[in-house]
Amino acid sequence: MKNFVYLASQSPRRRQLLEQVGVQYELLLASSEEDAEALEVTLPGEAPLAYVKRVTHLKLEAAVQRMKIRGLPHAPVLCADTTVALGRQILGKPENEKDALRILQTLSGQTHRVLTAVAVASGRRRLASVSISHVTFATLKLADMKAYINTGEPMGKAGAYGVQGLAAAYISKIKGSYSGIMGLPLFETAELLKQI
Repeated sequence: MKNFVYLASQSPRRRQLLEQVGVQYELLLASSEEDAEALEVTLPGEAPLAYVKRVTHLKLEAAVQRMKIRGLPHAPVLCADTTVALGRQILGKPENEKDALRILQTLSGQTHRVLTAVAVASGRRRLASVSISHVTFATLKLADMKAYINTGEPMGKAGAYGVQGLAAAYISKIKGSYSGIMGLPLFETAELLKQI
């Protein structure tokens, strides 16, 4: 396979988005020895934009090292990270169902930001971009939030929801990049890949 990128992400949504724009990729996932989740720990007082840029950079460097250690053919490496923020508060992936409910209650009736950073490495070159979108949730009823949590969809997703899933019924307004909210802003990604 020529003209492909390594995608260092477990997200099926990122794979789907790359396929949508015809980018060929191979997965470059962390091994069980790597503590990939440790890269996503928030630093005290860290602003959402600084956080998403830092985490994406760390993920990218870890993936580049992984490619070298495994002796894989050199190709551009693509990484992304998405965070949901209300003001300066970062709303990450829920730890459990109770945490998912807390996050959804926080987002209910509010407009929040979805920040997705995308970065590409090729040789010594590093290029990065950030997409910032605004999402408005309707006021959610407790029964609706609990029913949504019971589907399991909020787990493993920043902000405890997926825009492409059942939560779409609760979103009254979107301003920005739909693909960025899903986890990979396609315009920014395509621009970075063109430069590489």
